[in-house]
Amino acid sequence: MSLLAGCSAPIEVRVDSTLPDQWLQAAALKKGNSDLALWWRSWNDPSLNALVDEALAQNLDVAQAVLRLRQQRLLANTAGSAFLPVVGASARTLQDIAAVDSYFHASIDVSWDLGLFGDAEAARRSGSAGVLDAAAKLHAARVALVADVVHRYLDIRLAQIQRNLAQKQLLQSQRHLQLLQIRRDQRLTNTQELELQQLQLRTQEAQLALLNESQMRAAHALAALLGRDRPEPLWLQANADASFPVMSAIAVMPAELLRKRPDIQSAEAAVEQAAAEVGVARSALYPRLALGGSLLFSYNLTQNYRTTSDAMPMFGPQIDIPLFDWGRRRAVADGKELALQASIKAYRQAVLNGVAEAEGALAAVAAQQQRQQSLLAAQQIHQSRDKAQAVRQQLGLSNELAGAGNAHASLQLQSELATAKAAEALAYVALYKAVGAAPLDPVITQTAGGNP
Repeated sequence: MSLLAGCSAPIEVRVDSTLPDQWLQAAALKKGNSDLALWWRSWNDPSLNALVDEALAQNLDVAQAVLRLRQQRLLANTAGSAFLPVVGASARTLQDIAAVDSYFHASIDVSWDLGLFGDAEAARRSGSAGVLDAAAKLHAARVALVADVVHRYLDIRLAQIQRNLAQKQLLQSQRHLQLLQIRRDQRLTNTQELELQQLQLRTQEAQLALLNESQMRAAHALAALLGRDRPEPLWLQANADASFPVMSAIAVMPAELLRKRPDIQSAEAAVEQAAAEVGVARSALYPRLALGGSLLFSYNLTQNYRTTSDAMPMFGPQIDIPLFDWGRRRAVADGKELALQASIKAYRQAVLNGVAEAEGALAAVAAQQQRQQSLLAAQQIHQSRDKAQAVRQQLGLSNELAGAGNAHASLQLQSELATAKAAEALAYVALYKAVGAAPLDPVITQTAGGNP
C-alpha cells in the first residue's frame, strides 16, 4: 500500500500572486480608520446607508448566489461518497437452460472503489473548488450590488442638482429673452439676436427633459436593485437641497486584491478545479482496484424444494487495467495538465487586471480632483466678475443685459463642477469595486461541512 500511497500525492500548484507594494496613484487616497468592507458609510449619508443595507438583504441576484453556494456545499459534502462501500440487494426469477425449472434468486452485493492513485483526493478537491467558486460568485454579486446601489444613488443626486441648475439657466434665459424683446421694440437690437436666444431657450428645455429621463432611469434601476417593482416618489422628484455626500477616502493596499477581489478568487477556484481534473486523469493511468462481494440465495420454484447449494458467497478484488486505451488516457492526462497551466496563467492575468483596474480608478480620482481645483479657480473669477457687474449696475454704468453672459457662464461652470464631483465619487466607487470591497455574506463564513 505504501507504493499506492506514493502515487496518490496531491497535485501541487504554484501561482504568481506578486503585487506592487504601493499604488502609483497613492496620493489620491488618504489614510482613514473606516472599515474597507463598509466603505460607503465613511460618506456619512444615512439615506445611502439605509439603501445599501436594504439591497444586501433584499436583492434577488444575491439571494440566487446564496442558494448556489449552499448547493455547492451539499455537493462537496458528497464528493467522497463514490469511494465508500456500496451495498445493494436484488431479487428475480429465471429459468434454467433446459426451460424445465424456474428459480427464485435473491442476492446481496457489495462493492467498494478504493479510490487509489489520487482519485478520491481529486474528487474531494473538485468539490472544494466548486465551493470556492460559488463563494467568489456570491461575493462578486455583493460587491457589484453595493457599487451599483451607490452608483444609482449618485446618478439621482446628480440629476437633481443638474435639474436645479438647468431650471435656473432656463429662468435666466427667459429673462434674457424678455430684455431682448424690449430692446427690439426700442429698435436697439435685431430680430436675429432674438431668434438665437429663442433657440438657446428651446435647447435648454430639451436638456431639462433629458435630465428628467436620466433621473427616472436611475430611480427605476435603484428600485430593481432593492427588489422593488417601483421607485420611491422622492427619487423621481426635483430636490432644491440636493447635494453629494461628503466623500472621504479609505486607505487601500494592493494586498487587498488577493483577499477580496472576487474574480481573483474565481481564478483560484479554476486552478483548483483544473488540478483536480489532472488528478483524476492521472489516476486513470493506473489500474483501478475495487473490492466486491456477493451472497446469492437460490430456490427452485418448480419442484418446490431447495437445492443443496442454495447459498453461494463470493468475495474478491476487481481490477480494471488500462491496456488498449492507455494512449488515449495518457493524451487526456496531458491535455488536463495543459489546461492547468492555462488556468495558472489566467490567475495571474486576473491579478494584473485587478491592479490595472484599481490604478485606473485612482488615476480617475486624481484627475477629477485636479479638474475640480481648476473649476473652483474659474468659479472665483466668475464670482469676482459678478460682483463687479453688480457694482456697475448700482452706479448706472451698466445694465442687466450686459451681465447675462457672465451669469450664464457661471451657472454652466457650476454644472461642470457638479459633474466633476460626481465623476470623482464614481471613481471611488470603481476603486472599491476593483478591490472587492463589500461585507462578506454570513453564508460564506460557514464551514463547508456546516449546515447549508
